[in-house]
Amino acid sequence: MTLEQAKEAARQNVNNRIKTEGRLSGKIAIVTGSAQGFGLGIAREMYKNGASVVIADLPAQREAAEGVAAELGERAVFIPVDVSDEASVKNLVCDTVERFGGLDIMVSNAGVAKAGSVCDMDLKTFEFIAKINYTGYFLCAKYAAEIMLAEFEADKTRYSDIIQINSKSGIIGSKNNSGYSGSKFGGIGLTQSLALELAPYQIKVNSICPGNFYDGPMWSDPEKGLFVQYLKAGKVPGAVTVEDVKKFYLAKQPMNTRGCFPADVAKAIFYCVEQEFETGQAIPVTGGQVMLA
Repeated sequence: MTLEQAKEAARQNVNNRIKTEGRLSGKIAIVTGSAQGFGLGIAREMYKNGASVVIADLPAQREAAEGVAAELGERAVFIPVDVSDEASVKNLVCDTVERFGGLDIMVSNAGVAKAGSVCDMDLKTFEFIAKINYTGYFLCAKYAAEIMLAEFEADKTRYSDIIQINSKSGIIGSKNNSGYSGSKFGGIGLTQSLALELAPYQIKVNSICPGNFYDGPMWSDPEKGLFVQYLKAGKVPGAVTVEDVKKFYLAKQPMNTRGCFPADVAKAIFYCVEQEFETGQAIPVTGGQVMLA
């Protein structure tokens, strides 16, 4: 299906949605990077609350992603994507419309984090982080907007949502993590700009800025996780083991000695979708680790 065909199909099917139970009843959603980690947890919560969900992840994650889709049920499907590749993102969106008839929610979750000081980080690594976290979000928003605009043309009463899963590091700097933090700050700039551009078409654009999901692979992978990276980068003064790093970060949440869970972020997603007034926001979900003035 071409993009023009997808737009026409979306117009024709704008009011033809599967009726389900839950806060996202009848919604069609894409969640990028959802074969594991935060994305997987978000996809589960969205499906449980009535959405049809595309598990969008790298082709190399096919086995895991297809397992997730099978676990969730008939309203879930795996569609491969590399968010840094324009043609791949366009195909993701078109294939979603072909499968479900439209698109209501784009959750741009796929991201990477590689710690290191400014002197140690090479340009190739810095550009790789930006390509996934910043350019990838732009591409997801661009092609989601194409479909959502077509749907608005067919039904001027409808609202759509583009939601970036950002980070607390998008609203406060992160020592020895400038590539990641910089890309996330840039993402919030995109969110605000796209919100202004797309507001006349009732497409809301918001960023959610979670705290640390310590149980996911981004933090806990024994070889590439941030606990290991931060230990090697000397980010935590006096830390000599991974456990020292973990204790340091667990102590940062005044609400509780745990990290952020996907279910916490899902509640913020539901808020973004249900309300029809706020757009261009960066919504912290950090347990008080980051407090806005």
